[in-house]
Amino acid sequence: MARHPVLLVHGIDDTAALFRSMKPFLEDGGLSVHSLNLVPNNGKVGLKELAKQLDQHARANFTPDQAIDIVGFSMGGLVSRYYIQRLDGIQRVRKFVTIATPHRGTWTGFLRANPGARDMRPGSAFLRDLNRDVEMLDGISCTSIWTPLDLMIVPANSSRLPAGRSISVRTPAHPLMVRDPQVLRLVFEILSNDQEAGLGRGATSR
Repeated sequence: MARHPVLLVHGIDDTAALFRSMKPFLEDGGLSVHSLNLVPNNGKVGLKELAKQLDQHARANFTPDQAIDIVGFSMGGLVSRYYIQRLDGIQRVRKFVTIATPHRGTWTGFLRANPGARDMRPGSAFLRDLNRDVEMLDGISCTSIWTPLDLMIVPANSSRLPAGRSISVRTPAHPLMVRDPQVLRLVFEILSNDQEAGLGRGATSR
């Protein structure tokens, strides 16, 4: 049976090259994996503008009736949420996985004064908007993967999406999450299994 295509969405200051470990790992398991470069990637525009790029990419690369899965890392998870919740992505996304995404904001957002960083601050208008009807995400399969050792997402448990389920891993640093072997296995299980994916060694569900 053909798999749904998977779209990988990177975080701030990153490009699609961030997934140089994850993309081939998922492809080796038989998944069809795609990625895009969000421009600019440094927060100089708000996350709504980046979500429009995601929407345009999906329209250009997948047929209107084609369901897709999305994996968003860090800021990419919030960009993806806006696409799903506000740009009608809910109609075509089948599974949504976020990795170390500040769903309730991060205090490191105050380290920059640009629009993208402001959107990621705790209590921002952007986050209040997404979280006021977060229950709409219960209509799709959602999983948030996070590490309590994250020093980029502060507090670390902000990475727990208030919908679906969350999985905690002991990855020692934020940028390592997209190449940690345990995280790679978890993402593959979630995307490739129509049943609830196993939690894997060392992972805990909320």
